[in-house]
Amino acid sequence: MNHHEVAARIALLADTYSNKLRQQIQVRKSEMRSDDTSHYLLYQILGIGNDEGRLIDEYQNTGRFLYKYAGSFLEEAARLCLAEAYPDGGKMRIANPLGTRPKMYEIDFLNDRDAVEIKWRDATTDGDHITKEHAKVQAIKACGFKPIRIMFYYPQREQAIRIQQTLETLYAGVGGEYFDRENAWRFLHDYSGIDLKSILIDIARRRTV
Repeated sequence: MNHHEVAARIALLADTYSNKLRQQIQVRKSEMRSDDTSHYLLYQILGIGNDEGRLIDEYQNTGRFLYKYAGSFLEEAARLCLAEAYPDGGKMRIANPLGTRPKMYEIDFLNDRDAVEIKWRDATTDGDHITKEHAKVQAIKACGFKPIRIMFYYPQREQAIRIQQTLETLYAGVGGEYFDRENAWRFLHDYSGIDLKSILIDIARRRTV
């Protein structure tokens, strides 16, 4: 496997996501110029002036795009690494063998019996999230696959951390595996033979010098 070739493909992927992000931000900023700002009255009551309020609204709007594109890029880059190592694997939709809601589940990358779920970060605090994840993991297990979850960045709020701890226990309970933070990067490197984190660090270094 050619490390430089994989790195070049990930750099091109980064270009694509970067360009899309910039376009989305430009469009949103343009749209916001004609937004109704009458709610700034409430900002003023709370001690936030118009200029500061405009910047807060702008960053709140564009920040959502940043989180979306950052996460999508990392997850796609991870799938690219897995696909390079296991060309017969890939995304897969499976019928839910345990019920009809939902009818189908999507596996981010299925390699033989390994069903890999890829998350850049999962900061949810929704209690229903555990129920949904539990149902999905049980369905994957019932199909004869091994659930594996990799999450590169860990949430920082206490409630979100508790949910991740519950999910880790859930994966262990069905004979699956759960990797987060450095363990996630290490798993991907060991499993695919590609050091994605070093590739990303190199791309970031070249773009910020």
